[in-house]
Amino acid sequence: MSTPEHERRECPRVKVSVPVELHIENSEFPIRGVTADLSLSGCYMETMFPVAIGTTLELKLQVDGTLLVLAKVVTCDPQVGNGIHFTKMLSEDIEELRTFLQAQTTA
Repeated sequence: MSTPEHERRECPRVKVSVPVELHIENSEFPIRGVTADLSLSGCYMETMFPVAIGTTLELKLQVDGTLLVLAKVVTCDPQVGNGIHFTKMLSEDIEELRTFLQAQTTA
């Protein structure tokens, strides 16, 4: 029996719209969108122009401040968006994200 997708995630996701900007290597222009959900380990970004699975990204999340994140695309839904797994983040950015997510779940 396969494990449901939501049980595979490292951290619970919160349904929240946060502006996000993707920067892809060798691309002059960023891709902008919003999150559909967000966690400490990743997000789903809604965009009409999703990028390929396996693409390495630098992204900026606009929560209370701007968080800089290294990430990798793990799902691609044409004309819908991308599932993104965070691979590296500064400890102070992790704490800011944790505080933001806790505030969303208690609001």
